[in-house]
Amino acid sequence: MDQYDDDENHYMPQEDDWDRDLLLDPAWEKQQRKTFTAWCNSHLRKAGTQIDNIEEDFRDGLKLMLLLEVISGERLAKPERGKMRVHKISNVNKALDFITRKGVKLVSIGAEEIVDGNAKMTLGMIWTIILRFAIQDISVEETSAKEGLLLWCQRKTAPYKNVNIQNFHISWKDGLGFCALIHRHRPELIDYGKLRKDDPMTNLNTAFDVAEKYLDIPKMLDAEDIVGTARPDEKAIMTYVSSFYHAFSGAQKAETAANRICKVLAVNQENEQLMEDYEKLASDLLEWIRRTIPWLENRAPENTMTAMQQKLEDFRDYRRLHKPPKVQEKCQLEINFNTLQTKLRLSNRPAFMPSEGKMVSDIANSWGSLEGAEKGYEEWLLNEIRRLERLDHLAEKFRQKAAIHEAWTEGKEEMLHNRDFETATLSEIKALLKKHEAFESDLAAHQDRVEQIAAIAQELNELDYYDSPSVNGRCQRICDQWDALGALTQKRSEALQRTEKLLETIDQLYLEFAKRAAPFNNWMEGAMEDLQDTFIVHTIEEIQGLSTAHEQFKATLPEADKERQAILGIHNEITKIVQTYHVNMAGINPYTTINPQEINGKWDKVRQLVPQRDQALIEEHARQQNNERLRRQFANQANVIGPWIQTKMEEIGRISIEMHGTLEDQLTHLRQYEKSIVNYKPKIDQLEGDHQLIQEALIFDNKHTNYTMEHIRVGWEQLLTTIARTINEIENQVLTRDAKGISQEQLNEFRASFNHFDRDHSGTLGAEEFKACLISLGFDIANDPQGEAEFARIMSIVDPNRLGLVNFQSFIDFMSRETADTDTADQVVASFKVLAGDKNYILADELRRELPPDQAEYCIARMAPYAGPDGVPGALDYMSFSTALYGESDL
Repeated sequence: MDQYDDDENHYMPQEDDWDRDLLLDPAWEKQQRKTFTAWCNSHLRKAGTQIDNIEEDFRDGLKLMLLLEVISGERLAKPERGKMRVHKISNVNKALDFITRKGVKLVSIGAEEIVDGNAKMTLGMIWTIILRFAIQDISVEETSAKEGLLLWCQRKTAPYKNVNIQNFHISWKDGLGFCALIHRHRPELIDYGKLRKDDPMTNLNTAFDVAEKYLDIPKMLDAEDIVGTARPDEKAIMTYVSSFYHAFSGAQKAETAANRICKVLAVNQENEQLMEDYEKLASDLLEWIRRTIPWLENRAPENTMTAMQQKLEDFRDYRRLHKPPKVQEKCQLEINFNTLQTKLRLSNRPAFMPSEGKMVSDIANSWGSLEGAEKGYEEWLLNEIRRLERLDHLAEKFRQKAAIHEAWTEGKEEMLHNRDFETATLSEIKALLKKHEAFESDLAAHQDRVEQIAAIAQELNELDYYDSPSVNGRCQRICDQWDALGALTQKRSEALQRTEKLLETIDQLYLEFAKRAAPFNNWMEGAMEDLQDTFIVHTIEEIQGLSTAHEQFKATLPEADKERQAILGIHNEITKIVQTYHVNMAGINPYTTINPQEINGKWDKVRQLVPQRDQALIEEHARQQNNERLRRQFANQANVIGPWIQTKMEEIGRISIEMHGTLEDQLTHLRQYEKSIVNYKPKIDQLEGDHQLIQEALIFDNKHTNYTMEHIRVGWEQLLTTIARTINEIENQVLTRDAKGISQEQLNEFRASFNHFDRDHSGTLGAEEFKACLISLGFDIANDPQGEAEFARIMSIVDPNRLGLVNFQSFIDFMSRETADTDTADQVVASFKVLAGDKNYILADELRRELPPDQAEYCIARMAPYAGPDGVPGALDYMSFSTALYGESDL
């Protein structure tokens, strides 16, 4: 069977499935005859004529030549007007020669067969003409002719449900493919959602009728033929579909609006940059928070005060150096997000949805976790410092008391083990007994010290002192030794009492010396211990109390000195008696080991420690006075700055709801206000410096003010955030006013209505308040199901997050949407059609001439993935432009 297609070197590959014997199939022949006739008439009517019978009306060659002239736009040779067969053959040959010159190789098609009315040859010739002049020039993404037309159909119908174009026969039987092509380009002509795949007759007739009525595409097919044929004729389908391609591709006529293209491109560029900036800033801020929170949650304790103070210094650096820039970044992030959403709403673009986990609410939650960790870390640091300070004090006190006790107990066990009473005389026994009684008195006096040592050790254990094992071991040795001393004392006392009956002589002077010297010696040891005891105070009242107690102690020194003189007088009297009466043991006091030299030595030590104690108290008093000065200095500033911040917050709130002047006046006023607030920053920094001095001095309370530095910091950060957010809201209102064409009087009316119903001055309206406000502005919202539905629709616009609150910006956006028009995507696309002129494409150089350089290049880059027609370098067709600019879902 002959083939009518040219070879692949000309315009398309030959089709293996074109078998002329198939033309004998009545169904296919009928479809081709109707389709080709309608196609020829769609062009011949431009010349004021038509054909009724395709094999008869072309026999003389006249209408065939006229058809070629119309579809090619060229003049053919002058036809023969005679009625003879030779004239008809001449005309048909002129037409076939013209087709051959156009690069089409005609196989087995002769003029005689056309003149004789051969239906098969006539249909084959018309199909060759259709391929050359209707299909060959179709080019889509580096494919052409049949493949290009098929790819074009697939691209246009891809978004439609139940449409899968794979060929030019059975893929079109249900009619949805034709309807999808029409709806894609002229959605107002067909309600695609009502079409059903199981009703092909309705679908096909709808598409054919709409195409004929509104698109000027003649009805080339019958729905009954397509539905009733197992495989519709491919040539008929291709011919009809190519008419859709040319109808839609040739519809680009002009109405100019190059400035609208500029506007869309500029807005797109700016919005994309804002989106990129938001994503980067959000990622950086969340990463910083993620790294910082584990550091703030680290509660690993340190064993030394130096290590904990270093941690406190690191925390101060974080507060002073690292956190403030992040506070500014967080504020800027919120401002950028609000500005971007406003611009997207004004451009009728979808709202910007940040990446997962990067919403403003996500950042706020992370920031709240950071501040919670920060507060806990600071409290832990201060508590740890107090604990270590207390531990160091207790440990030093324990060592001093333990050392004094161990010095006192040195040799006591050996003394109690002594069996000297066994060979002593009666007077010696009496002396030993009295001496032992004096020792018991001394032992009882040391009982308090042992109990203090045990109590201090217990407290160190409760406070988790790092060297508790060493303290516990030493305390246990002291307690064990004390128990042993008690037992030995009791044992020796019983032994002396048993021999007391045999010993009746006692030297009263030695006894009196021992009794008075022992408590005096104990008093001196206690005084030395107290004078050397370390102290910790936090207020000037505490140091004054210590100073008062010390002065009272010094007042007792004269009486103590008299007691010392009296005790030394007893010893002198004993010495005198021994020298006078040559007493056997005059040089040894049998009742005590204390001697005058020891008393004098300890007395001199006490006198030496008193001025040292005086100096320590004076220095501490000076330090507490300086601390009190720091407290007052901080309090004086804090008591001014705290109310100032509160006043400014209230003033900003009043400014944001009052209507003084235009939005620009309010914006100027707020920026001046912001400048005055920023100029106040040195006072905050000065207060930070005073606060650092207070922390370095380890001052933990301040009775002169209720403001802490944390209160001031939070208030200052809220003040900066509030003024920045308020300025941003006014700026967004200016953008809304300018974009929607709202007058200042309208804005004032909107603000007055909003403020009237904002009775709590919170800056937001509840649902009922908002409904009352709308009614006051003339909205018809009845208390019936229809009114409730309308109000629910409005609330979904102004309160998409369903919080039950409406802020002024959402209110303005809604009102502007109700009162003003915005440019539509169709208007902007129409502006492209003007630049294209009579062509179905526009050159890149034409865009560069009409648009600013940066926006032209941006537009060309956006269209790069969507190539224009082949053979036209740098060309961008209509569909490439609209798809690149708005995406297929917006067309």
